[in-house]
Amino acid sequence: MRSSVLLCLAALTASPAMAAPEFAPAVKADYDQRLGALFDWFHRHPELSYKETATAARMAKELRAVPGIEVTEKVGGTGVVGVMRNGTGPTVLVRADMDGLPLKEASGLANASTVVQTGIDGRESPVMHACGHDVHITSLIGTAARLAAMKDAWRGTVVFVVQPAEERIGGARLMLEDGLYTRFPKPDYALAFHVDAESPTGTIVADPGIVASSSDSIDITIHGVGAHGAYPHQGKDPIVMGAEIVLALQTLVSREISPLSPGVVTVGAFHSGSKHNIISDRADLQLTVRTDDEAVRRVLLDGIKRIAQNVGRMNGLPEDKLPEVKLSVESTPVTLNDAALAARMRTVFAQAFGAAVLKSPPRTGMGAEDFAYFVQPELGVPGFYFNVGGTPQPAFDAAKAGGPPVSGHHSPLFKIDPEPSVRLGTEAMTVAVLDLLKPAAAAKP
Repeated sequence: MRSSVLLCLAALTASPAMAAPEFAPAVKADYDQRLGALFDWFHRHPELSYKETATAARMAKELRAVPGIEVTEKVGGTGVVGVMRNGTGPTVLVRADMDGLPLKEASGLANASTVVQTGIDGRESPVMHACGHDVHITSLIGTAARLAAMKDAWRGTVVFVVQPAEERIGGARLMLEDGLYTRFPKPDYALAFHVDAESPTGTIVADPGIVASSSDSIDITIHGVGAHGAYPHQGKDPIVMGAEIVLALQTLVSREISPLSPGVVTVGAFHSGSKHNIISDRADLQLTVRTDDEAVRRVLLDGIKRIAQNVGRMNGLPEDKLPEVKLSVESTPVTLNDAALAARMRTVFAQAFGAAVLKSPPRTGMGAEDFAYFVQPELGVPGFYFNVGGTPQPAFDAAKAGGPPVSGHHSPLFKIDPEPSVRLGTEAMTVAVLDLLKPAAAAKP
């Protein structure tokens, strides 16, 4: 395992000293005594979306070990909910996602995953924590332990949510459908954080507004007419139609939405055919669609269906054989931070850690998050989602000087420095909850 001690020392010497809340030594002790080993276990034992049975069982066990938490398992599948009550006051939801990804780990770490698992699609694959969810669930336990030890400093209820299937953006919706906001105390606020390999350890990104794009997975099935490759006039070639659809889809972004409104339509898979000289009778396309605005999202989704079906018509397919366009359950709206809550939390973080901890890097992509489901406007729950840096600054300096690049999320090379990530994630979430539940703060911001 990479020496986190050396990396932490290097990071500390490369950046200004950071302030810390008074309970920071207790978090350090928790990490040394329990959280470090817990992270190591999670990293060695990742599980795929909807299949997180061992992870969920371990999280339920760890939550039950914290005094005063009522634990319920199998919420929305493998989800776990822990409720900590401490008198009269607001309710805060703290969410951590727990699933891994179908990747073979190539990080070179001593605790690299060697797990192989069969997913819900029936495919067997290697599994790794390539997005830092092991940090999130470890920090959730650390946060629960701190809040249990500091009950004199807050009043209200904390609902700890261990969520499955974030990588398939389905777990949050399933937990809500299974009564998360009716079987358990409905939150006045919802909080979550993500470790970020592209930000230095010791930093927090806590901006208002958009923090993650919408994401929609689309399946297009093209029904052609099979024929001999030497007699194309006797068939209807689904590969040609698929190619026409792929190219035409790009005009949705380039010609149908404003150039000032971001949007992405990516065809990630195109499957058809079995032999050089056979025109297939079917082609299948798989798309991902990303936007930052519900109106733009609707233009793209409607446009995909229109283009696919009219390409079929253009090629002479009858109306009952036009391409089928289906929206997958892997779909999530835009994740927005509540403006007032974000402003409040930025102030809290600056007071606890010093203003230098807060960074506001530009967005570099259109990643998605199903935390959005917990904070949809119709639910009336303001949400706040922040990032905690996961890579020591010296690694960025070395990459800038021509050394190894810093690997991003969903890469087989993904790795973060666990101790500063878990500790800052725990400290930041704890100060956030303490502020929202301080005895005199029963009103929403």
